[in-house]
Amino acid sequence: MEAHRVEHKLAAILHADVKGYSRLIGEDEVGTLRVLRTYLERMNTLVKHHGGRAVGSRGDSLLAEFPSVLEALQCAIDMQNELKVSNAELPATRRVEFRIGINLGEIVVEGEQLHGDGINIAVRLEGLAEAGGIFISEVVYEQVKNRLPLQYQ
Repeated sequence: MEAHRVEHKLAAILHADVKGYSRLIGEDEVGTLRVLRTYLERMNTLVKHHGGRAVGSRGDSLLAEFPSVLEALQCAIDMQNELKVSNAELPATRRVEFRIGINLGEIVVEGEQLHGDGINIAVRLEGLAEAGGIFISEVVYEQVKNRLPLQYQ
């Protein structure tokens, strides 16, 4: 049998997920999926633009890795800004709003799949973000706090 190659590396991880996805799908499955598909395509384009690699989408989420926390955060900001403009055209109850979590940590790369605590923490951080918001880990904050003209809470 051929051995599976597994690589460990440090990466900035971005995890995005739709707040209220079940409600949106329950109310209008076709419309929600149409908007979601468009939004995820835009988000994937932004990931590439910022030097990242989108690992995949599981329904209403996006997982991406970046070699730089600065690029991961700038990508998240660009995503939220673009989606805010697009959502403004929709009724408030139909808006597809993402929450984003960003972490810097060790990951395990196995083929096209990513695993590890670095990802688990990014997913947990995303769950703490408000709709349309970005929640970053302390290690990410320490790397970017003086490099982007942002206000942090």
